[in-house]
Amino acid sequence: MEDNLPLHLKMFNDRVKVMNQSNSKQLILSAQEARNVQADIFDILNYCAGLNIKSKSIGADVVSVNMDGGQF
Repeated sequence: MEDNLPLHLKMFNDRVKVMNQSNSKQLILSAQEARNVQADIFDILNYCAGLNIKSKSIGADVVSVNMDGGQF
């Protein structure tokens, strides 16, 4: 899964791993790093929202069922 991540999210993930391994309590990002991570997250959310809209439109077919009871 990590191979599919955008560049800045990979870098952020690597820094969090290092933070966890060193038992650090803080991770400080520069303003540019924070902007890059935010942009990657927004792109992923935007892509997911597009998938959600497409899946709703695909399943929008109307199915009509008529039941008359037959010989009942």
